[in-house]
Amino acid sequence: MVDNSTVMESGRCMECGAAGIDGFSCYELFGFPLVWEHNDPKLYDLHFWLVSCYMIQHPSNYTEEGYRQLVRLFMDAYDHDWDTAYILKRNRELMKNVDKLTNPLPNKERKRKPAFWSMTIEDIYLGGEQQAIANIRRWKKQIRNELG
Repeated sequence: MVDNSTVMESGRCMECGAAGIDGFSCYELFGFPLVWEHNDPKLYDLHFWLVSCYMIQHPSNYTEEGYRQLVRLFMDAYDHDWDTAYILKRNRELMKNVDKLTNPLPNKERKRKPAFWSMTIEDIYLGGEQQAIANIRRWKKQIRNELG
C-alpha cells in the first residue's frame, strides 16, 4: 500500500502549507470530505476534483511522470469542461503510458518542496460539509489559476 501521509512541520503541511486543525494532519483532513461524499451525490460528482486538487498539492507522493500526467489531465478537464465519465476514460488512457504512478521511495525519504497554495484541504475542512460543494469548485478554479 502507498503511504501518502503528509509531513507536518510547525503545524503546517510541508507540501501544501495547510495547517493542522483539531489535531488532524493535512492527510487526515482530506478524509473528511471523502466521507461527506457518501451523504450527497452532488458532492460525490466532484470526487475527481477533490482528489486531484489534493494530489496536485502533494507531488512527493508521485513519480515525476505520474505527476505530469495528473496535472495535464486536470488542466485539460478544467479547460474543456469535461464530464466525469470522460475524465475517467482519459485517465485510463493516459495511465496506460505511465510506467509508475506512485513514488516508490518510503515516505520519510521523499524530497518535498514547500509550497503555499492559496487554498488547500484546510479550507474544505473549515467550510464543513454544508459548504463542501462550493469550496471544492472554488479550489479547482484556484489550482487551475495557480498552475498557469
